[in-house]
Amino acid sequence: MWEREWVSEKSAETLQYRFDGPEDAPVLILGPSLGTTWHMWDRQVPELVNHWRVFRYDLPGHGGAPAHPAGSVTELAGRLLATLDALGVQRFGYAGCALGGAVGVELALRHPERLASLGLIAASPRFGTADEFRQRGVIVRSNGLDPIARTSPERWFTGGFAAAQPAITEWAVQMVRTTDPGCYIAACEALAGFDVRTEIARIGVPTLVLVGSDDQVTGPAEARTLVAGIPDARLAVVPGASHLVPVEQPAAVTDLLVRHFSTAWQQGFDSTTGQMAIPAAPVKPVLNPPPPVVPVAEIAAAVAQPEALGRPDPYDAGLKVRREVLGDAHVDRALTSADAFSGDFQEFITRYAWGEIWDRPGLDRRSRSCVTLTALVAGGHLDELAFHTRAALRNGLTPDEIKEVLLQAAVYCGVPAANSAFKVAQAVIREETTPHE
Repeated sequence: MWEREWVSEKSAETLQYRFDGPEDAPVLILGPSLGTTWHMWDRQVPELVNHWRVFRYDLPGHGGAPAHPAGSVTELAGRLLATLDALGVQRFGYAGCALGGAVGVELALRHPERLASLGLIAASPRFGTADEFRQRGVIVRSNGLDPIARTSPERWFTGGFAAAQPAITEWAVQMVRTTDPGCYIAACEALAGFDVRTEIARIGVPTLVLVGSDDQVTGPAEARTLVAGIPDARLAVVPGASHLVPVEQPAAVTDLLVRHFSTAWQQGFDSTTGQMAIPAAPVKPVLNPPPPVVPVAEIAAAVAQPEALGRPDPYDAGLKVRREVLGDAHVDRALTSADAFSGDFQEFITRYAWGEIWDRPGLDRRSRSCVTLTALVAGGHLDELAFHTRAALRNGLTPDEIKEVLLQAAVYCGVPAANSAFKVAQAVIREETTPHE
């Protein structure tokens, strides 16, 4: 017999979760995709509980979970581990879909001692581009979740399935529509910042990469990238399925999960403790070398040039902030068009405007966007006003808040300047907040 248990965690550091299956079985975790709830796995659970104690969780603000936004995959993985620690679950198998798969990759890279085996479904080492997900956040902030909800069946299911299963299609729409918008936007930020293309070779657990043959979001090409990069990975392509393959082809996905995870548990499960055996960590010698003697002349030179003291070059941090605020496409155009004449200027603004000023902790990015918009209105810099209006939307300002900034600028910078600024900003806002059907 197996039991069912519902628990809703209220702490911002943990996740809402559910257990199904016998208490003495090894734990298998199922992670959801963006916009879904743990119910996306309903049709896998009856078979999986014959082998494992199945643990499902909801993303923040999804499925009625407390609306404590998490803006990175690292933070989501940390909350999951905090939840598991509170329950005494040390080692487990993990299968996740899309964003849930990203959480699984994060666990495999940062906490490999906890993970027995991994399943990545509709996953990728990088999900599209950061610009795409930040644009989606702008749309949700400006129009709510309804435009995203209405188009979700097109992204998640094949056309034939959506037409034949209207009840499931409507369920998908309602699932997105009832998600907390702030948590959805934060999850988009998490996907925008997720890029492990240079790291996946370090994943050291047996990995199943599973994808629908007709997935237009993270399809077979992305799956093959994962398989090529992960040393112990194999690929399974499920025919006649799109992005939400566990819902569209439940029997095929269930069979693949059972076969993959059964192998891992045969190798490592301790039936006396009900836990996966944890391998002992190698003991590393601790070395404490004496500090080097630095000549007085070098110290004097370092005082004159702070970077000589080990202060990091702000260029890399500046480039990261510049891309996050302005978008990859804009920055790529600026850097690509730079030549021997303008290259030094591009390096200058990346290092000092973005690395030294925009990356300072004293103001958040919303506030810095307000200051920047006002300064650009005052200076009449309409070209820069256009892309900084776009940046302000990405930084979390709403169209109404941008309007208020420009209204106040009209008082202090002049009505003619604000009049031109309103025309530029209005065109950008219309373009950025119009849902793409």
